[in-house]
Formats: sequence, C-alpha cells, structure tokens
Amino acid sequence: MPQVDFYILPSADPATRLAFACKLTEKAWRLGHRIYLHCQDAAQRDALNEQLWSFKDEAFLPHGATEEDADAPITLGLGDDPGSHHDLLINLALVVPPFCERFERIAELVVSEPAIRQASRTNYRVYRERGYPLQDHRLPRI
Repeated sequence: MPQVDFYILPSADPATRLAFACKLTEKAWRLGHRIYLHCQDAAQRDALNEQLWSFKDEAFLPHGATEEDADAPITLGLGDDPGSHHDLLINLALVVPPFCERFERIAELVVSEPAIRQASRTNYRVYRERGYPLQDHRLPRI
C-alpha cells in the first residue's frame, strides 16, 4: 500500500509545481530511488523536461520520456504505463493515475490555484477511501 505525501506549496503559480518536482526528484534520486513523473499532458512534460536539464548548474538528473527509455532511473510519462517503475510516483496530473497502487510512495504537489487545489482535494479523498496512509507537508518556502 503506497504512502501518499501532499506537498502544500506557498504559491498560486502552477509553474511552482514543476520547480518543486525537480527538487524532489533530485533529492529522491540522490537517495537511490527511481522516480516516475506522471504529467498531465505533452506541454507539461516538455516544460518539466526542460527544467530538469537546467534547474541546477551542478546537477545532472538522468531522465527521459517513458516511451524512449522506460527503465531510466527518472522517467516522464503521460499514459497508463509507468514501465517498470514502482518506487516513487510524482503525480503532476489532476487525477489519480489508475496504476498508482503499484508504487511505494506517491507525491502530490499542491498550489493554491483553484483548479489544482480542487483536483488535489478530490485526489486526497480518493486516496483516503482506498485506505492509503496520508501525510501533509506545508512548506513555508520552496
């Protein structure tokens, strides 16, 4: 059963989710985890890919699209197949992915933009109804 962590970010800007996703990915990767970043659409995946290449000058995160290399330590995906990943799911989509139960940990990134906040509340209820352990992390800054 996955542990679900909701990271409440101090911003209304949806781009803040991508910036924090990069930081969380770097931290998890350095700890030896394999990360699947589930994106809402191709535009979001392209923006996240760009940020992962450039968010830190001294950091390199080996990543790619799931369709190109499903076994990469960090993959960015869109569909219903996260490849062989089962460690950490960072969900950037607005709905709970149908494959989420196969992961050990799930991270939901929340900003105060109304559509994202509402989707996060719905996702919280879905996870709670499934009996997953839930944790909130209210971040004072990013």
